Amino acid sequence: MHKQSWARLVATGTVVLASALVLAACGASSSTSSSKKQVLNLAASAQLDTIDISKSTGYGQTGNVYESFYRLGKNGKATAGLAKSASVSADGRTYTFKLRKAKFSNGDPITAQSFVYSWRRTINPKTTSPYSYLFAGIKNANDIIAGKKSPNTLGISAKGKDTVVVQLDQPIAYFKVLMAYPLFSPQDQKVVAKYGKKYGTKAQYSAYTGPFKISKWNGTSNKWTFVKNKDYWDAKKVKLQKINYMVVSDASTSLDLYQTGKIDLTQLEATQVNNYAHNKEYKIYPYSYVSFLEYNRADSDANKQKVLNNTHFRQAISALVNRKQLAKKVVGQGTVIPTGLVSTSLAASPKTGKDFSKDQAVAGTLDYNIKRAKADWAAAQKETGVKNISLTILAPSDDGDDKSSQQVVQYLKAQAAKYLPGLTLKIQSMPSQATRQNEQRGNFDIALAGWGADFNDPISFLQILQKDASYNYGKYDSAQYEALVKMASVTDANNPDKRWQDMIDASHVILKDQAVTPLYQSVYSFLKKDDVRGIIHNTAGTQWSYKYAYIK
Repeated sequence: MHKQSWARLVATGTVVLASALVLAACGASSSTSSSKKQVLNLAASAQLDTIDISKSTGYGQTGNVYESFYRLGKNGKATAGLAKSASVSADGRTYTFKLRKAKFSNGDPITAQSFVYSWRRTINPKTTSPYSYLFAGIKNANDIIAGKKSPNTLGISAKGKDTVVVQLDQPIAYFKVLMAYPLFSPQDQKVVAKYGKKYGTKAQYSAYTGPFKISKWNGTSNKWTFVKNKDYWDAKKVKLQKINYMVVSDASTSLDLYQTGKIDLTQLEATQVNNYAHNKEYKIYPYSYVSFLEYNRADSDANKQKVLNNTHFRQAISALVNRKQLAKKVVGQGTVIPTGLVSTSLAASPKTGKDFSKDQAVAGTLDYNIKRAKADWAAAQKETGVKNISLTILAPSDDGDDKSSQQVVQYLKAQAAKYLPGLTLKIQSMPSQATRQNEQRGNFDIALAGWGADFNDPISFLQILQKDASYNYGKYDSAQYEALVKMASVTDANNPDKRWQDMIDASHVILKDQAVTPLYQSVYSFLKKDDVRGIIHNTAGTQWSYKYAYIK
């Protein structure tokens, strides 16, 4: 999941952010009061950019309006979606999905060919999907992404109208939960053809497959609505008639709207938590989002490039950060201190049940140690020949998670000025969309970035630092790391224990290299109206699902 502000993710209603995708309606049918309007009101910290799943940079909105073979239910488990049944071959390389009778929101039938068309469209290099890497492991996907083969050779085919066959290059341990991601939803080819370049740029320029469809969104709206999709295959389980969104720029305004009954859920910033932590409406929602510093190894300035490519420099920055202090005083209550790039409580060892975050730790790599920071900085100066350097940290100015981004970079700037003579850190703040564009173009020295898992498996984090990954903006390139991730993804894909060790070893490489510098893992505090029930929240993937939500 892409680096976006949490409030945008969350409040926008899905996952990606925020929105997650059980079979049981969580008691909604028996508890719903007919006297209450089934309308949920939410705040969003930023506008939507696109609802074209093939081009999206995140799936904060789309998890509730698009659906694939499965949905994401409670505890990150895949539950019933557009597939009524599925079978897998003995070698784990061929999946056969039987589709239920279902329609797009415009009444067109959803067929096997709808899936084939959608996947080929997304993976086509001309589409430039930031999430095309998630197709890795599906037959021919990597060659297609690299422009070596036609999208028509992707390992997906239609057998009649209701059967989809997916062929893999090798078994994928997380394939079922991956198929709950909105990226893999079918698309209506007739609608894409009808609207052309306008497809996905306004609410009416799409056809939806999930429990809701979007209305009143024109591409730049500060307000929009999800309305119940009457053509959804499981519409009888959907109680909400509407979800209204409004863009709210700051936590104080959002809290005021909550207290006056204008919205039903509000995220609290760090300064507000103490006042509401004992309120009966106070809720904590953990998420697998780890914030980190990424370093631009392809910086256009020669001296900056030397420094940013120096391992001692990156280790110095890591040792400069007092993560306990950062978590407590800057980011806010409940913040988790990471042990590496992969988040805590994401996945457990298939053999021991031990959390991956414990296995990935490397002693000393994330410790606060000013003495080591000074020594590493001196070593970097000697190795690069650069005694004085000014580097700019790029950070979002509209980050919704308690405005912590600005406080974090100010902290880093002050630490460098105090302890590392010759190093000056400057701050460049801009809206999150512009920040992301500058990262994509390589227009940064250091960026405060982050990642939330697309599914409950460590590889969801590890993939982003592969050499050719679309989100590897810092151009990290390690032959050892590539080999380990390849072993986890290919060679040992059908051996859970070996695969686990491969991922641990890859994580160790990241920490020793400081490929990126992990800072903190987010846990978010909210107030939620007591009459709002049935919301499903997950720590990875599309984390907010409103399919079973209702107003009691």
